[in-house]
Amino acid sequence: MAQYAKGQRDTRRDDTLAPSFGTWLKELPNLPIIWSSPVRPVRLGSEQRPADTPANRAPVLVFPGILSNDGATSLMRRTLGAAGFDAYPGKLGVVTGIKEAVFAKAQARLEEVHARHEKPVTLVGISLGGLYARVLAQRHPEMVARVVTLGTPFSGDRRANNAWRLYEAINDHSVDNPPLPDDPRQKPPVRTIAIWSPLDGVVAPACSRGEEGECDLAIEVPDKHFQFSASRRSINHLVELLIAEEEAGRD
Repeated sequence: MAQYAKGQRDTRRDDTLAPSFGTWLKELPNLPIIWSSPVRPVRLGSEQRPADTPANRAPVLVFPGILSNDGATSLMRRTLGAAGFDAYPGKLGVVTGIKEAVFAKAQARLEEVHARHEKPVTLVGISLGGLYARVLAQRHPEMVARVVTLGTPFSGDRRANNAWRLYEAINDHSVDNPPLPDDPRQKPPVRTIAIWSPLDGVVAPACSRGEEGECDLAIEVPDKHFQFSASRRSINHLVELLIAEEEAGRD
């Protein structure tokens, strides 16, 4: 994974605008990997196998993206489990947008996992699910170990994506006026990592990478937006990242 220190930028093209229609079309062949996530077998690399898994690893709570549910993150969570992490579904149902009732569910779920393990929780959010993760960490940093977002449009123009029209069609508010007052651009007071891709066909890469000060680390990956939750390559990147984060935290 190519890593950019905060403040660095990929200057190969203007990626502050919504991806082109052609780039969006290239996302569609990846839909089956999301739909088949619950039935696909786990495959771990030898370096990911938990030979001597530390007992003090943070549990992981995963929030899916828009028009997805926990089925879309099944392979991710099962792979994390096989690698030695206690991984939990968000239990938000089908996520359709930013809603107070859904946020209440996310907060209750964080409280439940935190109480079960009596330790801070790693929050992983895919696309829109990452907005819930960032706001939860803003409000309750004492319960959060770190936040990892994948293709989450937390920064920049809220219409610099190919999903805002759909969002407004299925919600009673605009993307510029969500019912939660929190600003997702504000970095939570915990370690915050943004995974983004220049190949993203849904969200402008700059919006999921963030500006200086909006995250601690931005990591570039060669994935499409629809690959973030369920492709083996994307999941392996996440597993390796969390293993490295846990090891660094013990040094």
